[in-house]
This record gives sequence, structure tokens and C-alpha cells, in this order.
Amino acid sequence: MLTLFGTGALLMRGAGCTINDMWDKDFDKKVTRTASRPIASGEISQLQALAFLGVQLTSALAVLLCLNYYSIALGAASLSLVVSYPLMKRITYWPQLVLGLAFNWGALLGWSAVIGSCDWSICLPLYFSGVMWTLIYDTIYAHQDKADDVLVGVKSTALRFQEHTKPWLSGFTGALLAGLVLTGVNAQQTLPYYGAVSLVALHLTHQIYTLDINKPEDCWKKFVSNRNLGLLLFLGIVFGNLWKSRNDIVLNNGRKEE
Repeated sequence: MLTLFGTGALLMRGAGCTINDMWDKDFDKKVTRTASRPIASGEISQLQALAFLGVQLTSALAVLLCLNYYSIALGAASLSLVVSYPLMKRITYWPQLVLGLAFNWGALLGWSAVIGSCDWSICLPLYFSGVMWTLIYDTIYAHQDKADDVLVGVKSTALRFQEHTKPWLSGFTGALLAGLVLTGVNAQQTLPYYGAVSLVALHLTHQIYTLDINKPEDCWKKFVSNRNLGLLLFLGIVFGNLWKSRNDIVLNNGRKEE
């Protein structure tokens, strides 16, 4: 299942990037950091990009069809978010919110793939936390391009928050942590999970406190550091579940002895 989801995530996020670059080729040409992207630079044509997108989506569909019917329907429902995200930066200062809704769909799909349906008391707060996390790291990412974005007319949360970015990021962090704690309580998680959540809190606090939104290189560094945050939480879930399984085994053995 991890292999399927790893492959599916790579394909669908890749498809999202392809769609984004196809929509934004004219914008990308005017932004220093993105001008060398294959479609914007003319290295790859729109037709070639469309063919590549077809391969990505077909391959992703093949992965999706390996899951149960509930998950197939749930996975297909995310496609509208993947396709619409690139348009959002043209009409709202909150495209990062739509990106979060798309990128974190796996919080719902992963559960349903294993169980056959969603336990919404667990899946929704986890999904919500993921959306908050995306708002944090992608707002930081967007600060790299804010000068160019103003010139070409692209909107983002970085332009919406400007010098008030850190208070907003702190608010998102509080919401993220509340969602993770609620998820843990409803899933009857154990000490390793809450230990990981505590480390996530420390990571984000340091990330936001030391962030310099006016230095693109620092924004990139902080953005990339979020992969460590994801790994921390993943390990917390894994070891939390192992701890819970161990406790269940000990409890059952104790009952047998009685």
C-alpha cells in the first residue's frame, strides 16, 4: 500500500505540476526563477506537455484502480482540485488554500484504501492539519516570487499577508497542532505520536521565528525543511501504532493469564 501511494503521489503531484506549467507558461517567462522551466523556455511544446500529462494521469488511474471502489470514487473526486489550482492565483489571494485541499487528499484516501471507508472523526482533522501545513510552507515559498508576481498580476497569500506573514503563519501552526492532537485523541494514538507532534511544534516555531520573508534564499531553505517535518510526523504515526499494538498484545496476554 505504501508503494501504491508513493507512486500515486508522485504521479498526481507531477500531473499537478505539469498542468500548472501549462497554464502558467506566459507568466513563468516573466519570472526570473521560473523562466527556465521546460514549457516556458520552449524546450517542450504544449502538445508534448499534454501528451506527458496523459501518461501521468493514465498511470495514476492504473494505481487508483488497485484500490477499493470507495477509494476509487474518492480519488477521482480530487481531480477537480488538481486541475483548478493553477487558475486560483488569477482570481484569489488564497491559491495556497486550494493547493492544500488538493495536496492533502491522501489523508482521506489513505484511510479509505485500508479500511474501505473514512472515519471522519480522524480523517477530517488530519486533512485540516495538512491544509494548514500547506498554507504555511507554500506561503513561505511564495515570498520568493512576490516582486515578480506583482509585475505579472499573480496573486498569493504572500502578497495578501505581506509584513503580517508571521502572525498568520503562527495562527496556521496553532490550528495545525490542534488538528493533530484531535486526530491523535480520536485515533487513540500513543506517546511516540504526541512526541512527534511536539517536535513538529518546535520545528515550526523555529522556522517561523527565524524566517526572513525578504530573502528568497532563506524562504527556499525554510520551505525545503518541511520535508523533515513530514518525516517526523510519519515516524510518529508509525511508532505510535507499534506502541499501541504492543500495549494491546500485553493487555491480551494479561487477560489470558487471568
